[in-house]
Amino acid sequence: MTVIKHKEQRVGVFIDTQNLYHCARNLYKARVNFGAVLKDAVAGRKLVRAVAYVITTEAGDEKNFFEALGKLGIETKTKDLQIFAGGSKKADWDVGLAVDAIKMSPRLDSVVIVSGDGDFVPLVEYLQTIGVQVEVVSFGKSTSGKLREAVDDFVDLGENPRKYLIGSLSR
Repeated sequence: MTVIKHKEQRVGVFIDTQNLYHCARNLYKARVNFGAVLKDAVAGRKLVRAVAYVITTEAGDEKNFFEALGKLGIETKTKDLQIFAGGSKKADWDVGLAVDAIKMSPRLDSVVIVSGDGDFVPLVEYLQTIGVQVEVVSFGKSTSGKLREAVDDFVDLGENPRKYLIGSLSR
């Protein structure tokens, strides 16, 4: 499919922060340069809204990170880390991201999902049925094959890791 990107196109960027953070850490032992990711996700188009879905921990160490995202023009939506009786932990924003993308879709020409999570395939398919172009930006090595097949465009951050990462690049 031919992907159309022009400067009048209205874009919403929805960032699954945990997904990107863990991929960068596990694949490259590095941190994500969210400024570079946002710039290439928008690709010179009209950014309507950029939202990062983040998890707060008991220690609250994320404050500086949240402020840095805000300075980049990325709104943060936070959710507390859930810790269950057995000690297991859960931090998941998939449904929140999907609902926001659907709610904003009437005002967008393109939705950019910054995640490699295959759970977003039904969201991609729904948005496409209502005429929204859907793009994914993620590290190819950890992106669901079904997600890559479903979207209109895929940007592999792993093709130029130095551009999108801060810190070590050991593989």
